[in-house]
Amino acid sequence: MKKVLFCTILMCGASSLFALDNGLALTPPMGWNSWNKFACNVSESLIREAADSIVSTGMKDAGYQYVVIDDCWQVSRDAEGNIVPDATRFPGGMKALADYVHSKGLKFGIYSDAGTKTCAGRPGARGYEFQDARQYAAWGVDYLKFDWCNATTQNSEASYSLMHDALAKSGRPIVFSICDWGSTKPWLWAGKVGNLWRTTGDIQDKWDVKRDWGGNGVVEILDLQDGIEQAAGPGHWNDPDMLEVGNGGMTVTEYRSHFSLWCLMAAPLMAGNDLGHMTDEIRAILINKEAIAVDQDPLGYQGRRVKRDGKSEVWSKQMADGSRTVALLNRGDAEAEIGVAWTDIGYPNSLSAAVRDLWAHQDLGAHQGSFSAKVPSHGVVLVTVRPGVK
Repeated sequence: MKKVLFCTILMCGASSLFALDNGLALTPPMGWNSWNKFACNVSESLIREAADSIVSTGMKDAGYQYVVIDDCWQVSRDAEGNIVPDATRFPGGMKALADYVHSKGLKFGIYSDAGTKTCAGRPGARGYEFQDARQYAAWGVDYLKFDWCNATTQNSEASYSLMHDALAKSGRPIVFSICDWGSTKPWLWAGKVGNLWRTTGDIQDKWDVKRDWGGNGVVEILDLQDGIEQAAGPGHWNDPDMLEVGNGGMTVTEYRSHFSLWCLMAAPLMAGNDLGHMTDEIRAILINKEAIAVDQDPLGYQGRRVKRDGKSEVWSKQMADGSRTVALLNRGDAEAEIGVAWTDIGYPNSLSAAVRDLWAHQDLGAHQGSFSAKVPSHGVVLVTVRPGVK
């Protein structure tokens, strides 16, 4: 018994022993959220169209499941304290909308806030946690994103634990997404409370930017993930925020890097673009099944940075079959040759291994001891390294 316990700690991190066990999100959740593109401009028709697009674009076949309405769907509470949706924007009501999403073979998500008001000033859940959870279950909600605005003097662990308890008693399995922006280091406590937790301020549709109010570009967020990887695992994930792929603020190369790195970090993959009007290039990024397989690997290991040389970096993720996925990342302004030695990723130099490029979808042959490639500015070369090939 002691040997089994030791192996569990070694493979998954000690925090996994205290992880939430609700049987949900055993691989990082995949879906779409309305906020990054549409903010408060949400409606019943928008959500239906998003669900339709997830099916028609091949995203459902690639693994995307959740259709999540973010802030601004709610307007008030009635005399009994029940949360009231915006009847103008959602005339059919939330139950009918959830039923429509479910009819597409997808799952339905919603948003609320631990404080008295949401970030957009709509009614929050404070004091109504159990009542709201029962309502969500009655509507058919499968996923709850729970924000941290207007929380004043509340204790985050206590507030999120209260909603965790409410969801557990709701009678319906609901993925619990904690969103305190990493402000209380949730990777240290949230494993037993939620299925995923935000680790940073809000993502910006930029490669490299830091806002005074806490927003971060892709590479700033990437740096903040390094060192907290042991908190992640099946059912409990570090969440570096939703995807900006396709929203127009970055190049296709940068979007491909953004997606690659989120996959390597076993991050939730929540698309945030206009699904009905994306280009073929953006669609190809979002439905790259070889990259998605890295994210959804059942071992649940979060990749980490194993080498840094100026603006050149190597990130590596251990896979369930014993292989490694490696990202060669060029943060510089010019093309660079970047190499990885097998010893950087836990293999001996004498090992012969097959290398496959996950964006070119091409086998690159057997390599012994190392691999290198030319990487464009702000680009990534994403490969698998599989031992045993001579």
